[in-house]
Amino acid sequence: MGIGAADYVHEIRALLEEVWRTQAEAVGEAAALVTASLRAGGVLQAFGSGHSEAVAMELAGRAGGLVPSNRLSLRDVVLYGGDPVSVLTGAPGELERDPSVARRIYDLAPVRPQDVFVLVSSSGVNGAVVELASVVKEHGHDLIAITSVRHGTEMASRHPSGRKLLDHADVVLDNGAPYGDAVLPLAGGGAFGAVSTITSALLAQTVVAEVVRTLTEAGQEPPVYRSANVVGGDEHNRTLESRYAGRIRRGA
Repeated sequence: MGIGAADYVHEIRALLEEVWRTQAEAVGEAAALVTASLRAGGVLQAFGSGHSEAVAMELAGRAGGLVPSNRLSLRDVVLYGGDPVSVLTGAPGELERDPSVARRIYDLAPVRPQDVFVLVSSSGVNGAVVELASVVKEHGHDLIAITSVRHGTEMASRHPSGRKLLDHADVVLDNGAPYGDAVLPLAGGGAFGAVSTITSALLAQTVVAEVVRTLTEAGQEPPVYRSANVVGGDEHNRTLESRYAGRIRRGA
């Protein structure tokens, strides 16, 4: 029999266990930064491009997640900055490799000094995310990176400085993905079965879980979204969102 679904499940299960075993301490450190930001009236600012945007969506604006959260995106230069849509339709990966877009994304965002940032990039080497990390630290924010240390170590930076996402972060959460992301070998060379989205989502959700635990144990009600598809969900969410009016985007 060829390699298929059962093999992928075997690999991903083992990798998830390994990621939690090795990253639990760092998850706690990341959660402490997020908790401190929220207690100071801050918002969690999440960014990812390409497939990493899915992980930013795990952190900002979803049921069971933190209400004081905002997702930044490459699309912001069009949605909020007035750039033509054509800037998003270039060669695949072109915009996320452009460092110059990063400062515009930051400047267009509803950011306050007490906000904490989570930047997600499995490779951690593309120009936009590395430059955004630099801008975030330039402005004095705490920065959490979700990345693959192995992939980032084995690949040269695409940023003019030669630095990578993990070089800027206060806390690095290693998603354990191999170089190239996929874990199942193809007979003719190459591999299939990418893992970084799943392991990165685990890290994102465990950080949120630790924030909620910390706030709850301190007698504080955690500002958590309810599903919009349960009775009373919309009303609950609108009440909490009103505390952060103008600071959290729930658009495209």
